[in-house]
This record gives sequence, structure tokens and C-alpha cells, in this order.
Amino acid sequence: MVLIAGLFGLLIGSFLNVVVWRLPRGESLSHPGSHCPVCDHPIRPYDNIPVVSWLLLRGRCRDCGARISARYPLVELATGVLFGLTAWWVGFSALLPFALWFMAACIALFLIDLEVHRLPNSLTLSTYGVVVAGFALTAALDDQWPSFLRALIGGLALGLVYALLAAFFPRGMGWGDAKLALSLGMVMTWSSWGVLIVGGFGAFVLGAIVGVAAMVVGKAGRKSALPFGPFMIVAALLALGWGQQVADWYTNSLI
Repeated sequence: MVLIAGLFGLLIGSFLNVVVWRLPRGESLSHPGSHCPVCDHPIRPYDNIPVVSWLLLRGRCRDCGARISARYPLVELATGVLFGLTAWWVGFSALLPFALWFMAACIALFLIDLEVHRLPNSLTLSTYGVVVAGFALTAALDDQWPSFLRALIGGLALGLVYALLAAFFPRGMGWGDAKLALSLGMVMTWSSWGVLIVGGFGAFVLGAIVGVAAMVVGKAGRKSALPFGPFMIVAALLALGWGQQVADWYTNSLI
């Protein structure tokens, strides 16, 4: 199952490269087909095999020789690995398709925000709907309504925090971050309140570390705007893996 999910992730990663490029620009995700941005020649099916085609072509277009960014195979490979890890973590259950959507959306939103400093409503809001539907179905099948209610409250709480920040500190936080927080908060709280607290606070810690590092190396100034979505996503995924252990350590050692 993990291997199948990983191979499926390679294919989805290829599609995510299209999403990351076209969605922020308002272009269709289906038309036209994949083509070289330099010579505009359609990419042949055998040149569109995830990772493998890029290696065989040595990172260059078959028709014009233009360089193909290494980001494309890296996104495909990362999606495959994360899909495999998601399948291993969630297991074979009704929740798995929803979890894979969530992971794919996180990858796309991470890259889009990093590139254009924007989180499209079409992706943040649809992902929230998918997360709600996935947990509702799981709650109905396994009688986990208390967990569903906790997750729903946690997502709304984190979304409210970010909404207040966006309203009072618009230079540092955007409404897209608040919409993304709904999904991230719900997923983290499905595990526990401790995971939500660690993941929510961790985003600001990561942002501060990267911001200070960027100023030290001269890549940013005190008033430079950094996209916050990537920090939220990374912190949430790390919290899902180790957030409860961190929360327990903090509670037992310091409180």
C-alpha cells in the first residue's frame, strides 16, 4: 500500500507542477497540455514520465534544448515520498484518500506561497471542505464524533487566531493564512490539543528563525515580507509526527 501510494504520488507530483504554475495565474489546469515554455512544443507522453524523463533528457527540452528546472523532478519525488509516508501513517482506511488530498494541497500551497506570496481561495477552501468531509466520514464509520467535534473546534480556533492577526496586522499576516489555518488546525486537533498548540506555536518559531537567518546573510531586512504559509505547513506536519511528544515533554518537565 505504501509503495502504491508512493508511485501514485509521483504522478500527482507531476500534476502539482502544473497547478503551482497555472493556478496563481488564473490559467486552465487542463488546457493546453504540458508544453515547453521556451519553444512551446507539446511534451510527448514518453517525455512526461515523473523523474525518469527528466533524468533521461538530462534536464533539457528534447526539441529546443532549453534547460528544465530541477524543481520539477524534485516536486515529483517529494510528493511520492510524502504520499508513501501518509499511507503508512494513516493506514488503509476511508480517511486515506482525504489525507492524500490534504498532503497534495499542502505541497501546492507551500510552493505557490513561496513563489507568489499568495494562497488561492480555490485551494485553501476546497481543502478545508475535503478535511471536514474526511473526518466526518471517519467519525460516522468508527463512532469518533468527540474527535470530530474537537477537530472542528480546533480548526475554527486556529483560523480565528490568524483572522485576528490578519485584521490587526495585515502587513505580517494575510487572509489566505487564516483560511489555510482552518484545515491545518483541524488536522492537528484530530490528533490532540497538544499537537495543535505545538504546531500553531511552531509556525511562529520557524518564521522567526528563518527571518533572522535571512537578515544575517543579507537576504532580507527588518521590513521584508516573508510568506508565512510554508512555515504553517511545515510546523503542522512536524507536529503531526512529534507534536504530542513535545507537548508531553513540556508538560512533564516544565509545568
